[in-house]
Amino acid sequence: MLQLVKKFHFLGAMLVAVCISVATPALAQMNIEITGVGQSLYPIAVMRFKDENKLPTSVTEIIRQDLARSGYFKNTENGNAAESDEGTPNYKSWAARGADALVVGSVVQTGGSQFEIRYKLFDIRKSESLGGLNLNSSADNLRAVAHKIADDIIYKLLGERGVFSTRLSYVIKDGKRYRLVISDADGQNIRNAMNSSEPIISPSWSPDGKKVAYVSFEDRKPVVYVHELATGRRISLSNQKGNNSAPAWSPDGKKLAISLSKDGNTQIYGINADGTGLHRLTRGSTIDTEPQYSPDGRSIYFTSDRGGNPQIYRMSADGEQVEGAKRITYKQGFVTSPRISPDGKYLAYIANIGGAYRLYILNLATGDAQALTDGTSDESPSFAANGRYVLYSTKVGGKRVLAAVSVDGNSKQVLSIPGSDVRQPSWGPFMD
Repeated sequence: MLQLVKKFHFLGAMLVAVCISVATPALAQMNIEITGVGQSLYPIAVMRFKDENKLPTSVTEIIRQDLARSGYFKNTENGNAAESDEGTPNYKSWAARGADALVVGSVVQTGGSQFEIRYKLFDIRKSESLGGLNLNSSADNLRAVAHKIADDIIYKLLGERGVFSTRLSYVIKDGKRYRLVISDADGQNIRNAMNSSEPIISPSWSPDGKKVAYVSFEDRKPVVYVHELATGRRISLSNQKGNNSAPAWSPDGKKLAISLSKDGNTQIYGINADGTGLHRLTRGSTIDTEPQYSPDGRSIYFTSDRGGNPQIYRMSADGEQVEGAKRITYKQGFVTSPRISPDGKYLAYIANIGGAYRLYILNLATGDAQALTDGTSDESPSFAANGRYVLYSTKVGGKRVLAAVSVDGNSKQVLSIPGSDVRQPSWGPFMD
């Protein structure tokens, strides 16, 4: 068993202390560095919202930053000039200034700390209005309003859902204490969900975005918990003998797949979301772990060394006794950490390439695999809710940071907290 644990890089990451060190306060904010966004960017003018100086937070800047991070847009206006959100813009003038779309807005204070944020979007190419939104907000909810506007812009111009209103979870270590934190999708607005003197690993969002399952070592062994974010209430989902690890939610949120070593070697089990109904899904003589449900809930992808080295397999969600496990990855000799895209078309994973752990993406229909990074210490991939990006942890300058890359590999960004190390990221679902 010891040799297998040494061989499984991912298992070591799951079952030992998270070796990260930070000394920053809970309110520390992410720095974002965007690279490689390509040349064919949609030129858009996001004008300063009229009377925005009434706000404690710049809605305009958040919208601009969101659109830049998407990898699709180039903002042609970066100054403080405001444009009226009443009437019709001069389409020819804006076209001459190089904008294909125009965003204008205004702020109306409706109470002491209450505001109405108005925004409108215009298609300069087609010389037409695409509508807008009127949103009421308190002073402490302005970031959410800005993200919602950016999502609306993405949808109206590109026809897909934006992910700026989704959330991230990840783990930070402060001295000898560990923090499970929740943030906006841009890494800002960090809030503590859980503090512990022992490691916290493997956060996994429920499909409705209201709960996070994770593994805590607070009892000096790995135990799986389900944590309700709004209330802080949590339950011990699995505290079996040995290791309890790698929780993954079913698409309907009614059950989870987990990895347990209670019967010897680590195997995959199913369990109801309230902790009842534990049942075994794999029955191998080697290590089976890191389960992930397919989007339709009919299959489970998992990591196993049943063929000699770790590879990704797929079985029925009812267990391999119903339908034998089928190997999915063949391109590399050592593969772990399966994550399925929301549309079920792609598999993200970590491959060991000559001692370097690198993020890959596999087209499940064609079998084509592509390296998304040139990293050497990538881990913990997680798809965005729209399937356009993969969030993961890596090392930059010897420190752990979060990074995100588009599925075509063209757009990359690094999210870091100055002086801190972060890891174990998980990208949350759409919040309807």
